[in-house]
Amino acid sequence: MQGKFKAALASAAIAAAFCTSAQAQDAVKIGFIGELSGPTAGVGQDQLDGFKLYLEDKGGKLGGVPIELLVEDSQFKPDVAMQVARRLVERDNVSVITGVSFSNVMMAIHKYITDRDVVLLSSNAGPSQIAGERCSPYQFVTSWQGDQAAEAVGKYAQEKGFKNIAVLAPNYQAGKDIVTGFKRYYTEPLAEEIYTQLTQLDFSAELATVAAAQPDAIFAFFPGGLGVAFAKQYAQAGMMGKVPLLTTFVVDALSLPAIGDGAQGIISGGFWAPDFDNAQSRKFVSDFEKKYGRIPSNYAAQSYDAAALLDSALGKVEGNVKDKAAFLKAMKAADFDSVRGDFSFGNNNFPVQSMHVMEVAKDDKDRLSLKTIATPLKNYQDAYHGKCPL
Repeated sequence: MQGKFKAALASAAIAAAFCTSAQAQDAVKIGFIGELSGPTAGVGQDQLDGFKLYLEDKGGKLGGVPIELLVEDSQFKPDVAMQVARRLVERDNVSVITGVSFSNVMMAIHKYITDRDVVLLSSNAGPSQIAGERCSPYQFVTSWQGDQAAEAVGKYAQEKGFKNIAVLAPNYQAGKDIVTGFKRYYTEPLAEEIYTQLTQLDFSAELATVAAAQPDAIFAFFPGGLGVAFAKQYAQAGMMGKVPLLTTFVVDALSLPAIGDGAQGIISGGFWAPDFDNAQSRKFVSDFEKKYGRIPSNYAAQSYDAAALLDSALGKVEGNVKDKAAFLKAMKAADFDSVRGDFSFGNNNFPVQSMHVMEVAKDDKDRLSLKTIATPLKNYQDAYHGKCPL
Protein backbone atom coordinates (compact mmCIF):
# COMPACT_ATOMS: atom_id res chain seq x y z
CA MET A 1 0.00 0.00 0.00
CA GLN A 2 2.83 2.33 0.92
CA GLY A 3 4.53 1.57 -2.41
CA LYS A 4 1.37 2.48 -4.32
CA PHE A 5 1.17 5.76 -2.37
CA LYS A 6 4.77 6.61 -3.25
CA ALA A 7 4.10 5.77 -6.89
CA ALA A 8 1.03 8.02 -6.89
CA LEU A 9 3.06 10.86 -5.39
CA ALA A 10 5.73 10.38 -8.05
CA SER A 11 3.12 10.45 -10.82
CA ALA A 12 1.58 13.60 -9.38
CA ALA A 13 5.01 15.25 -9.24
CA ILE A 14 5.68 14.36 -12.89
CA ALA A 15 2.26 15.70 -13.91
CA ALA A 16 2.87 18.92 -12.00
CA ALA A 17 6.26 19.34 -13.64
CA PHE A 18 4.72 18.73 -17.05
CA CYS A 19 2.02 21.35 -16.41
CA THR A 20 4.62 23.87 -15.28
CA SER A 21 6.68 23.16 -18.41
CA ALA A 22 3.59 23.46 -20.63
CA GLN A 23 2.70 26.80 -19.06
CA ALA A 24 6.23 28.05 -19.64
CA GLN A 25 5.90 27.08 -23.28
CA ASP A 26 2.55 28.74 -23.98
CA ALA A 27 2.53 29.79 -27.63
CA VAL A 28 3.09 33.43 -28.54
CA LYS A 29 0.38 34.53 -30.95
CA ILE A 30 1.54 36.42 -34.03
CA GLY A 31 -0.90 37.85 -36.55
CA PHE A 32 0.03 38.17 -40.22
CA ILE A 33 -1.90 40.67 -42.35
CA GLY A 34 -1.08 40.61 -46.05
CA GLU A 35 -2.54 41.11 -49.50
CA LEU A 36 -3.22 37.48 -50.37
CA SER A 37 -5.83 37.85 -53.14
CA GLY A 38 -6.20 39.88 -56.33
CA PRO A 39 -3.50 41.27 -58.66
CA THR A 40 -1.14 42.21 -55.82
CA ALA A 41 -1.38 38.84 -54.05
CA GLY A 42 2.14 37.81 -55.03
CA VAL A 43 3.60 40.45 -52.72
CA GLY A 44 1.71 39.25 -49.64
CA GLN A 45 2.27 35.59 -50.47
CA ASP A 46 6.03 36.03 -50.77
CA GLN A 47 6.05 37.86 -47.43
CA LEU A 48 4.12 34.99 -45.85
CA ASP A 49 6.35 32.37 -47.48
CA GLY A 50 9.52 34.10 -46.27
CA PHE A 51 8.25 34.30 -42.70
CA LYS A 52 7.04 30.69 -42.66
CA LEU A 53 10.34 29.48 -44.13
CA TYR A 54 12.26 30.86 -41.15
CA LEU A 55 9.66 29.67 -38.66
CA GLU A 56 9.64 26.13 -40.04
CA ASP A 57 13.45 26.06 -40.01
CA LYS A 58 13.22 26.74 -36.26
CA GLY A 59 10.71 23.95 -35.69
CA GLY A 60 7.74 26.28 -35.28
CA LYS A 61 9.45 28.23 -32.51
CA LEU A 62 11.04 31.67 -32.29
CA GLY A 63 13.37 32.38 -29.40
CA GLY A 64 12.70 28.82 -28.29
CA VAL A 65 9.00 29.63 -27.80
CA PRO A 66 6.17 27.96 -29.78
CA ILE A 67 4.49 30.32 -32.24
CA GLU A 68 0.83 30.36 -33.24
CA LEU A 69 0.68 32.18 -36.59
CA LEU A 70 -2.74 33.61 -37.49
CA VAL A 71 -2.97 34.62 -41.16
CA GLU A 72 -5.43 37.22 -42.48
CA ASP A 73 -6.02 38.55 -46.01
CA SER A 74 -6.54 42.32 -46.19
CA GLN A 75 -7.82 41.94 -49.77
CA PHE A 76 -5.95 45.18 -50.59
CA LYS A 77 -8.78 47.04 -48.83
CA PRO A 78 -8.02 49.34 -45.86
CA ASP A 79 -11.47 48.76 -44.33
CA VAL A 80 -11.03 44.99 -44.47
CA ALA A 81 -7.52 45.36 -42.99
CA MET A 82 -9.02 47.31 -40.09
CA GLN A 83 -11.59 44.58 -39.49
CA VAL A 84 -8.96 41.83 -39.36
CA ALA A 85 -6.66 43.97 -37.19
CA ARG A 86 -9.46 44.37 -34.66
CA ARG A 87 -10.12 40.64 -34.73
CA LEU A 88 -6.47 39.80 -34.16
CA VAL A 89 -6.09 42.28 -31.30
CA GLU A 90 -9.45 42.02 -29.52
CA ARG A 91 -10.46 38.40 -30.09
CA ASP A 92 -7.19 36.57 -30.65
CA ASN A 93 -5.02 38.64 -28.28
CA VAL A 94 -1.97 38.60 -30.52
CA SER A 95 1.27 40.09 -29.19
CA VAL A 96 2.67 40.99 -32.62
CA ILE A 97 1.20 41.81 -36.03
CA THR A 98 3.49 41.47 -39.01
CA GLY A 99 3.23 41.52 -42.81
CA VAL A 100 1.37 44.60 -44.16
CA SER A 101 2.12 44.88 -47.87
CA PHE A 102 0.87 48.30 -48.93
CA SER A 103 1.06 51.78 -47.44
CA ASN A 104 -2.67 52.55 -47.73
CA VAL A 105 -3.33 49.48 -45.56
CA MET A 106 -0.58 50.48 -43.14
CA MET A 107 -2.01 53.97 -42.72
CA ALA A 108 -5.44 52.46 -41.95
CA ILE A 109 -4.25 50.14 -39.16
CA HIS A 110 -1.07 51.67 -37.73
CA LYS A 111 -2.57 53.92 -35.04
CA TYR A 112 -5.15 51.37 -33.94
CA ILE A 113 -2.52 48.64 -33.40
CA THR A 114 0.26 50.72 -31.84
CA ASP A 115 -2.13 52.64 -29.55
CA ARG A 116 -3.03 49.27 -28.00
CA ASP A 117 0.61 48.48 -27.23
CA VAL A 118 0.74 45.66 -29.79
CA VAL A 119 4.01 45.39 -31.70
CA LEU A 120 3.52 46.19 -35.39
CA LEU A 121 6.36 44.64 -37.39
CA SER A 122 6.08 45.70 -41.01
CA SER A 123 7.85 43.53 -43.54
CA ASN A 124 6.99 45.78 -46.47
CA ALA A 125 4.98 49.00 -46.08
CA GLY A 126 7.03 51.97 -44.83
CA PRO A 127 5.15 55.22 -45.55
CA SER A 128 6.78 58.54 -44.75
CA GLN A 129 4.28 59.47 -42.02
CA ILE A 130 5.20 56.60 -39.70
CA ALA A 131 8.90 57.21 -40.34
CA GLY A 132 8.34 60.79 -39.23
CA GLU A 133 5.82 62.55 -37.04
CA ARG A 134 3.50 59.51 -36.59
CA CYS A 135 6.23 57.10 -35.52
CA SER A 136 5.62 54.82 -32.54
CA PRO A 137 7.87 52.85 -30.19
CA TYR A 138 5.64 49.84 -31.00
CA GLN A 139 6.43 49.92 -34.75
CA PHE A 140 9.39 48.19 -36.35
CA VAL A 141 10.15 47.94 -40.08
CA THR A 142 12.42 45.33 -41.68
CA SER A 143 12.02 46.55 -45.25
CA TRP A 144 12.67 50.20 -46.12
CA GLN A 145 11.11 53.62 -45.94
CA GLY A 146 9.13 54.21 -49.13
CA ASP A 147 11.53 56.77 -50.62
CA GLN A 148 14.80 54.89 -50.16
CA ALA A 149 15.01 52.59 -53.20
CA ALA A 150 13.93 55.45 -55.45
CA GLU A 151 16.54 57.71 -53.89
CA ALA A 152 19.22 55.21 -54.91
CA VAL A 153 17.90 55.07 -58.48
CA GLY A 154 17.61 58.87 -58.60
CA LYS A 155 21.23 59.27 -57.51
CA TYR A 156 22.27 56.64 -60.06
CA ALA A 157 20.37 58.47 -62.84
CA GLN A 158 21.94 61.78 -61.85
CA GLU A 159 25.43 60.27 -61.90
CA LYS A 160 24.75 58.66 -65.32
CA GLY A 161 23.86 62.05 -66.76
CA PHE A 162 20.24 61.51 -67.80
CA LYS A 163 18.74 64.95 -68.51
CA ASN A 164 15.09 64.36 -69.37
CA ILE A 165 13.27 61.62 -67.43
CA ALA A 166 9.55 60.85 -67.35
CA VAL A 167 8.14 59.41 -64.10
CA LEU A 168 5.13 57.12 -63.61
CA ALA A 169 3.65 55.67 -60.39
CA PRO A 170 0.28 54.71 -58.87
CA ASN A 171 -1.63 57.47 -57.13
CA TYR A 172 -1.33 56.40 -53.48
CA GLN A 173 1.02 57.04 -50.58
CA ALA A 174 3.83 54.71 -51.64
CA GLY A 175 3.70 56.02 -55.21
CA LYS A 176 4.01 59.60 -54.00
CA ASP A 177 6.78 58.71 -51.54
CA ILE A 178 8.77 56.96 -54.26
CA VAL A 179 8.51 59.84 -56.72
CA THR A 180 9.52 62.22 -53.92
CA GLY A 181 12.51 60.01 -53.18
CA PHE A 182 13.57 59.87 -56.82
CA LYS A 183 13.40 63.68 -57.13
CA ARG A 184 15.39 64.13 -53.92
CA TYR A 185 18.54 62.94 -55.73
CA TYR A 186 17.59 63.43 -59.38
CA THR A 187 17.43 67.21 -59.66
CA GLU A 188 16.93 67.73 -63.41
CA PRO A 189 13.49 68.91 -64.64
CA LEU A 190 11.15 65.98 -65.40
CA ALA A 191 9.74 65.42 -68.88
CA GLU A 192 6.48 64.10 -67.36
CA GLU A 193 5.17 63.17 -63.88
CA ILE A 194 2.18 60.86 -64.21
CA TYR A 195 0.09 59.15 -61.51
CA THR A 196 -2.22 56.26 -62.40
CA GLN A 197 -5.16 54.66 -60.62
CA LEU A 198 -4.02 52.20 -57.95
CA THR A 199 -5.55 49.12 -59.59
CA GLN A 200 -5.03 50.27 -63.20
CA LEU A 201 -3.60 47.63 -65.53
CA ASP A 202 -3.87 49.43 -68.90
CA PHE A 203 -1.09 51.97 -69.39
CA SER A 204 -1.45 52.57 -73.14
CA ALA A 205 -2.58 56.20 -72.79
CA GLU A 206 0.20 57.05 -70.33
CA LEU A 207 2.86 55.38 -72.47
CA ALA A 208 1.69 57.34 -75.51
CA THR A 209 2.01 60.57 -73.53
CA VAL A 210 5.47 59.59 -72.33
CA ALA A 211 6.68 58.58 -75.80
CA ALA A 212 5.57 61.93 -77.19
CA ALA A 213 7.75 63.71 -74.61
CA GLN A 214 10.84 61.92 -76.02
CA PRO A 215 12.55 61.38 -72.65
CA ASP A 216 16.11 60.17 -72.12
CA ALA A 217 14.76 57.49 -69.76
CA ILE A 218 11.66 56.41 -67.86
CA PHE A 219 11.44 55.92 -64.11
CA ALA A 220 8.50 53.77 -62.98
CA PHE A 221 7.18 52.23 -59.78
CA PHE A 222 4.50 49.52 -60.15
CA PRO A 223 4.57 46.63 -57.63
CA GLY A 224 3.36 43.07 -58.15
CA GLY A 225 0.95 42.44 -61.00
CA LEU A 226 0.94 46.13 -61.91
CA GLY A 227 4.63 45.87 -62.75
CA VAL A 228 4.12 42.87 -65.00
CA ALA A 229 1.39 44.68 -66.94
CA PHE A 230 3.46 47.85 -67.23
CA ALA A 231 6.65 46.14 -68.40
CA LYS A 232 4.82 44.06 -71.01
CA GLN A 233 3.04 47.11 -72.40
CA TYR A 234 6.32 49.04 -72.35
CA ALA A 235 7.78 46.37 -74.63
CA GLN A 236 4.64 46.27 -76.82
CA ALA A 237 4.91 50.02 -77.31
CA GLY A 238 8.36 49.47 -78.80
CA MET A 239 10.15 51.31 -76.00
CA MET A 240 12.04 48.42 -74.39
CA GLY A 241 15.70 48.61 -75.34
CA LYS A 242 15.25 52.04 -76.91
CA VAL A 243 14.39 54.18 -73.89
CA PRO A 244 16.17 53.04 -70.70
CA LEU A 245 13.71 51.86 -68.04
CA LEU A 246 14.65 52.67 -64.45
CA THR A 247 12.38 51.20 -61.79
CA THR A 248 11.67 50.28 -58.24
CA PHE A 249 9.78 47.01 -57.69
CA VAL A 250 8.67 46.58 -61.31
CA VAL A 251 11.21 43.82 -61.86
CA ASP A 252 11.77 41.23 -59.17
CA ALA A 253 11.54 37.49 -58.65
CA LEU A 254 7.74 37.72 -58.81
CA SER A 255 7.45 39.61 -62.07
CA LEU A 256 10.45 38.50 -64.13
CA PRO A 257 9.12 35.04 -65.14
CA ALA A 258 5.96 36.71 -66.44
CA ILE A 259 7.73 39.59 -68.22
CA GLY A 260 10.25 37.35 -70.00
CA ASP A 261 13.62 37.93 -71.64
CA GLY A 262 12.65 41.40 -72.79
CA ALA A 263 13.25 42.54 -69.22
CA GLN A 264 17.03 42.15 -69.55
CA GLY A 265 18.78 45.44 -68.92
CA ILE A 266 16.01 47.03 -66.84
CA ILE A 267 17.43 48.88 -63.84
CA SER A 268 15.95 48.54 -60.34
CA GLY A 269 16.73 49.81 -56.86
CA GLY A 270 16.51 48.07 -53.51
CA PHE A 271 18.14 46.97 -50.26
CA TRP A 272 18.85 43.36 -51.31
CA ALA A 273 19.19 41.07 -54.31
CA PRO A 274 19.49 37.28 -54.62
CA ASP A 275 23.19 37.58 -55.54
CA PHE A 276 24.20 38.95 -52.11
CA ASP A 277 27.24 37.05 -50.89
CA ASN A 278 26.80 36.64 -47.15
CA ALA A 279 26.05 33.46 -45.22
CA GLN A 280 22.51 34.37 -44.15
CA SER A 281 21.48 35.45 -47.64
CA ARG A 282 22.97 32.34 -49.26
CA LYS A 283 21.12 30.11 -46.78
CA PHE A 284 17.86 31.99 -47.30
CA VAL A 285 18.03 31.80 -51.10
CA SER A 286 18.98 28.12 -51.08
CA ASP A 287 16.29 27.13 -48.57
CA PHE A 288 13.62 29.21 -50.32
CA GLU A 289 14.37 27.73 -53.75
CA LYS A 290 14.41 24.23 -52.30
CA LYS A 291 11.02 24.67 -50.60
CA TYR A 292 9.13 26.80 -53.11
CA GLY A 293 10.90 26.08 -56.39
CA ARG A 294 11.47 29.72 -57.29
CA ILE A 295 13.88 32.60 -56.69
CA PRO A 296 12.84 34.65 -53.64
CA SER A 297 11.85 38.28 -54.01
CA ASN A 298 12.85 41.12 -51.71
CA TYR A 299 9.39 40.78 -50.13
CA ALA A 300 10.27 37.28 -48.95
CA ALA A 301 13.73 38.43 -47.83
CA GLN A 302 12.48 41.27 -45.65
CA SER A 303 9.83 39.01 -44.08
CA TYR A 304 12.48 36.34 -43.41
CA ASP A 305 14.39 39.10 -41.60
CA ALA A 306 11.24 39.95 -39.63
CA ALA A 307 11.06 36.37 -38.35
CA ALA A 308 14.79 36.43 -37.52
CA LEU A 309 14.31 39.67 -35.56
CA LEU A 310 11.47 38.12 -33.58
CA ASP A 311 13.58 35.02 -32.97
CA SER A 312 16.25 37.19 -31.37
CA ALA A 313 13.88 39.39 -29.38
CA LEU A 314 11.72 36.55 -28.03
CA GLY A 315 14.86 34.70 -27.01
CA LYS A 316 16.13 37.72 -25.07
CA VAL A 317 12.89 37.98 -23.05
CA GLU A 318 12.41 34.18 -22.84
CA GLY A 319 9.02 34.52 -24.46
CA ASN A 320 7.71 36.99 -21.86
CA VAL A 321 6.02 39.43 -24.25
CA LYS A 322 3.96 40.83 -21.36
CA ASP A 323 7.07 42.69 -20.22
CA LYS A 324 6.53 45.37 -22.87
CA ALA A 325 9.57 47.47 -22.01
CA ALA A 326 11.94 44.50 -22.17
CA PHE A 327 10.39 43.20 -25.39
CA LEU A 328 10.64 46.59 -27.13
CA LYS A 329 14.25 46.92 -26.00
CA ALA A 330 15.02 43.46 -27.39
CA MET A 331 13.36 44.34 -30.71
CA LYS A 332 15.27 47.63 -30.93
CA ALA A 333 18.58 45.82 -30.39
CA ALA A 334 18.12 44.04 -33.76
CA ASP A 335 20.56 41.36 -32.66
CA PHE A 336 20.13 39.01 -35.62
CA ASP A 337 21.83 38.07 -38.88
CA SER A 338 20.13 39.90 -41.74
CA VAL A 339 20.07 38.71 -45.36
CA ARG A 340 21.33 42.19 -46.29
CA GLY A 341 24.39 42.00 -44.00
CA ASP A 342 24.66 44.81 -41.45
CA PHE A 343 21.34 45.86 -39.91
CA SER A 344 20.42 48.38 -37.23
CA PHE A 345 17.41 50.51 -36.38
CA GLY A 346 17.40 54.28 -36.45
CA ASN A 347 15.59 56.37 -33.86
CA ASN A 348 12.28 55.77 -35.72
CA ASN A 349 12.70 51.96 -35.81
CA PHE A 350 13.30 51.95 -39.57
CA PRO A 351 16.48 50.26 -40.86
CA VAL A 352 19.74 52.08 -41.33
CA GLN A 353 20.97 50.30 -44.45
CA SER A 354 22.69 50.55 -47.81
CA MET A 355 20.57 50.96 -50.93
CA HIS A 356 21.69 49.36 -54.17
CA VAL A 357 21.04 49.45 -57.90
CA MET A 358 20.50 46.19 -59.77
CA GLU A 359 20.20 45.21 -63.42
CA VAL A 360 18.08 42.40 -64.82
CA ALA A 361 20.40 39.69 -66.16
CA LYS A 362 20.62 35.90 -66.45
CA ASP A 363 22.02 34.08 -63.41
CA ASP A 364 24.30 31.02 -63.46
CA LYS A 365 21.24 28.81 -64.03
CA ASP A 366 20.16 30.88 -67.06
CA ARG A 367 17.24 32.40 -65.16
CA LEU A 368 16.27 36.05 -65.13
CA SER A 369 17.32 37.63 -61.87
CA LEU A 370 18.76 40.83 -60.41
CA LYS A 371 22.49 41.53 -60.53
CA THR A 372 23.88 44.17 -58.15
CA ILE A 373 25.81 46.82 -60.10
CA ALA A 374 26.12 49.83 -57.76
CA THR A 375 25.58 51.07 -54.20
CA PRO A 376 24.70 54.76 -54.42
CA LEU A 377 23.69 55.08 -50.74
CA LYS A 378 25.69 53.42 -47.97
CA ASN A 379 24.54 52.97 -44.34
CA TYR A 380 21.72 55.36 -45.09
CA GLN A 381 18.97 56.57 -42.76
CA ASP A 382 15.66 57.68 -44.25
CA ALA A 383 14.83 61.32 -44.90
CA TYR A 384 12.04 61.54 -42.30
CA HIS A 385 13.69 60.25 -39.13
CA GLY A 386 14.34 63.78 -37.88
CA LYS A 387 10.58 64.34 -37.59
CA CYS A 388 10.17 61.33 -35.32
CA PRO A 389 10.16 62.30 -31.62
CA LEU A 390 11.60 58.94 -30.47
